[in-house]
Amino acid sequence: MADTRTVSQDLFPTLDEAERRQQLVRAVSASAAGTTIEWYDFFLYGVAAATVFPQKFFPGSDPFIGTLLSFSTFFVGFVARPMGAALFGHFGDRVGRKALLIITMMMMGIATVGIGLVPSYETIGVWGAVLLVIGRILQGLSVGGEWSGSVLMAGEWADPKHRGFTTSFAQFGAPAGMVLANGALALMTLATTDAQFVEWGWRIPFLASIVLVFVGLYIRVGVLETPVFSQLKARGAVKKAPLVEVVRKNWREILLTMFLRTGQQVEFYIFTTYIITYATQQLGLARGTILNFVMLQALLSLPTVVYMGHLSDRFGRRRVTAIGCAIMLAYPFIYFSLLDTRSIGLVFLAVLIALPLHDMQYGPQAAFIAESFPGSLRYSGSSLGYQLASITAGGPAPLIAVLLYQQFGTSMAVAVYMAICSLISLICVFALRDRTGTLDHH
Repeated sequence: MADTRTVSQDLFPTLDEAERRQQLVRAVSASAAGTTIEWYDFFLYGVAAATVFPQKFFPGSDPFIGTLLSFSTFFVGFVARPMGAALFGHFGDRVGRKALLIITMMMMGIATVGIGLVPSYETIGVWGAVLLVIGRILQGLSVGGEWSGSVLMAGEWADPKHRGFTTSFAQFGAPAGMVLANGALALMTLATTDAQFVEWGWRIPFLASIVLVFVGLYIRVGVLETPVFSQLKARGAVKKAPLVEVVRKNWREILLTMFLRTGQQVEFYIFTTYIITYATQQLGLARGTILNFVMLQALLSLPTVVYMGHLSDRFGRRRVTAIGCAIMLAYPFIYFSLLDTRSIGLVFLAVLIALPLHDMQYGPQAAFIAESFPGSLRYSGSSLGYQLASITAGGPAPLIAVLLYQQFGTSMAVAVYMAICSLISLICVFALRDRTGTLDHH
C-alpha cells in the first residue's frame, strides 16, 4: 500500500497536511463504524440462532435437531460470504473502495430489518425458515464485500509504518458489533419475560439496525476515495477483470490467507456462538448470564485487537500472529477444563480472556492479508482469501462442535478440533510472505 505522505500529496495537491490527516481519521472512523454495524447485524443472527430460532422456526424438533437446523441457517450466511467477496471484490477493484462500502451497508440494513419481520412457524410454517435463509444470504453477501473495503479504506490512507494499527480498526468492528448485539439482546432479556422475549422481544434489536445503518452511511459519505485507487485510476492501471487475474496470478496467496484464518475463525465462533449453546444446554447456566459473559469478553477485546495490530507494526505480522497461533494450541484445553467445573468464577475467567488471546491472530490479520496482494487486485484477492475461510472454518465451527460433543460426550473433543485448526494457521503464517511496513506493490 502506498505511503500516504507521498501518494495523497501527489493525487490531492489541494489537501494540506491537516486535511490529509483529517481524511485518514475519517477513513479509520468509517472503517470501524461500518464493520461494527455490519457485525452487529451478523452477530444478532448468531445469538438468535442459538437462543430463539430453534423454538420459533423449528418447534417440532428435539433440542439437538432444532439447534442443528438453526445453526444450519447460520451457516448459510458463511457460504454466501465468498460470493459477496467475489462480486464486491471485482467492483471494488474496478469502481473504487468507497462506492462499494455504501452499497454493502445498505444491503445489510435491509436484510437485518427483514429478518426481524419474518413471521414464525406458527404463522406461515416452513416459509419462515425459508425467509430466514434468504435474509441470511443477503447478510452474508454484504459482509463478504464489506471487510476488504473497510480494511483498504483505512490502510490505503495510512503511512505503511502504522498500517497494522489503522487496519485493526476494521477488526475492531467484530467485538464492537458483538457488544452491541449481545447488549441489545441482554437488554431485551431484562425488559421482557422469557415468553415475551421468544414471542417478540428478540425482534426489536433487528429492527433497530436501521438507525445504525443511517449513522454509518453518514460517516462514509464524507470520506474521499483512497489514494492508492485514485493513483491506479490516474495511471490507467485499473484492471478490467481483477477477479480472474487475481485467481490466475495470486492463487497461492488466496489459499494461504484462507488457511491462515482457519484457527482464528474456528476459535472466534466457538468462543462467541457455540459457547452460548454449550453453557445453557450442557452446563445449565442461565442465558442472560452467559450473554453477559460474552459481552464482557468482547469489551475487553476492543482495546486488545487494536493493540495487537499496533504490535504487528513494531515486531512484524508474522511474529505476533505466530505467537497467537501457538497459544491457541493449548488454550482450548484450559478453556473447556475451566468451563466444565461449572464454577461461575472459573467459567467467567475462561470466557473473559478467550477473545483477547485470540486477538494476537486477529489484530494483525487485516494488514497481513491486504499486504499480500498488489493494489490493483487487492480488493478481490484479500476478499476471496479472507472469506473463503467462512466455508472451511467459521461457518461449520458451531455445527462441528455440536456434533463432536454429541458423538464423544466430552468437551475435550472440541478442544482437539480447535488445536488442529490452530496448527494449520501456524503453518500458513510461515508460508505467507511478511511485508510489514512495505510500500505498495503493483
